[in-house]
Amino acid sequence: MKFLIDECLSPSLATMARARGYPLSTHVTWLGLRSRQDWALIRRATDGGYVTVTNDRADFVPLIEREPGHPGLVCINVAHGLMSLDVQRRLFDLAIMQIAGTGLTGQILEIALTSDMTVRIDRYSPDGT
Repeated sequence: MKFLIDECLSPSLATMARARGYPLSTHVTWLGLRSRQDWALIRRATDGGYVTVTNDRADFVPLIEREPGHPGLVCINVAHGLMSLDVQRRLFDLAIMQIAGTGLTGQILEIALTSDMTVRIDRYSPDGT
């Protein structure tokens, strides 16, 4: 498995993934894809076999739903005002633990930090299974 980290998240998440045994993980900036449209990133991720990692749930979930057999999508959702590098790292670490050994093909994993500091984890297939 390998991860493609969206530009809205820190490149350090790709470094973290590499350190945890996913050496082909990368960041959109490292691939020269900064400022590309979301559909182009999903296409690149799907074609390249990358699990996409973003905090832009509203745009990416509808796009990934159109990609049967996609490698997976991780959405890091954080309540307004709570996003920080530490929060990104902690939530991504939770995501890695959730999918380690099982993969995420055809699924979406949402890790959310709510305004009351509760972490919610939802894993599902876009078709409802």
